[in-house]
Amino acid sequence: MTLVGEPGAGSGALREGTGADAVGGLVPARVARPDGTEALGRVMAAAAREELAVVARGNGTALDWGGLPRRLDLLVETAGLSWIEHIAGDLVVEAGAGTPVDELYGVLAAAGQRLSADPVRTGGTVGGMVATGVSGPRRLLGGALRDLVIGMTVVRADGVVARSGGRVVKNVAGYDLAKLHTGGLGTLGVIASVAFRLHPLPPALRVVSRALPSHEHAERALEALRRSTVVPSAVELDRPPEGPACLRVVLEGTPDGVEARAAETSRALGGEPEVADSLPGGWGVLPSEGTLALVSVPPAESVRAAARVGGLSGAAGAPAHVTGSLPAGALYASFPPGAGAGAVGAVADGVRSVPGWSMALLRAEPDVHTAGVDLWGEVPGLPLMRAVKDSFDPGHRLAPGRFAGGI
Repeated sequence: MTLVGEPGAGSGALREGTGADAVGGLVPARVARPDGTEALGRVMAAAAREELAVVARGNGTALDWGGLPRRLDLLVETAGLSWIEHIAGDLVVEAGAGTPVDELYGVLAAAGQRLSADPVRTGGTVGGMVATGVSGPRRLLGGALRDLVIGMTVVRADGVVARSGGRVVKNVAGYDLAKLHTGGLGTLGVIASVAFRLHPLPPALRVVSRALPSHEHAERALEALRRSTVVPSAVELDRPPEGPACLRVVLEGTPDGVEARAAETSRALGGEPEVADSLPGGWGVLPSEGTLALVSVPPAESVRAAARVGGLSGAAGAPAHVTGSLPAGALYASFPPGAGAGAVGAVADGVRSVPGWSMALLRAEPDVHTAGVDLWGEVPGLPLMRAVKDSFDPGHRLAPGRFAGGI
């Protein structure tokens, strides 16, 4: 790759890989840091000529997500793609893939706006957030992360810069390729920038919390909430391995409006709920250590699924902390660091045995990988996914093996 790092090439820096650059135990021979989208295109074109396997890295907070890469020749850092263009009047923002999420959210908040997606990791970048595609608690009202993406610039495996969507919320021209890349773990292309639709910051917020001694209490509370007229921004379960679970209902709007809705929510939940005017610390952030699973179920079965995951993991000797959005049917099971492959596999098998339920290991500890535990379970549409991979990355050089089915 003589192009990268040549004087005047404008492609950024190229260096040798070290142990600190390893992904899944593989150390890349080289690490590139392009300083812009066109430079990224030149890097990827050079990688294509040399048939190099490529993995992209933002701040490295999710490099251990997904499967282990089968090959890694070149690590592409996106730190040089850090910029923000905020079109406040249109409620739209575009940001480079290497932009820190905290920086983006700070810029938006200063203008009285927000991206209605709670970050699930600390220290992440825009590209990493979109490549992993995980939506936080407030997906209930604002929509999943993929629904907030209105445009994307991606560099293909051959180095061609491809753009889809744009900076207009109602842009419907062409195929919505951005949805393929959201959650794709970088297996279809390297994200260069993303455009999002925004929402105004609500002037007031209330969080109504109620302890739940049993899953029966949770079922009754959730059903009462469904029958009420309240439209919450989030309904989040927090079920620790020990002690009672907690249901948190987030309400946003005008000061008078949230007060009235908080009162109605308290009546619906029953018991003695607590009402706060701010989100709890660490809201929506998933643990950064240990095996982490996403359990997807029909929303009406969310409470039962949380109880089953808790019971199965406890019986296996690795009690999991279960959190997630009950009305969305999206639960996260965080296993304690060091949880054995046998325990994780037993929980996965127990969950997947229920019709309509699935469990994907978003992040697995090394021994879970070594033992060959199935990370994904049955994946609907896998043949179509393979066809898309063959079309976007014929040489299977982009993060090979990190996605479902070894894609």
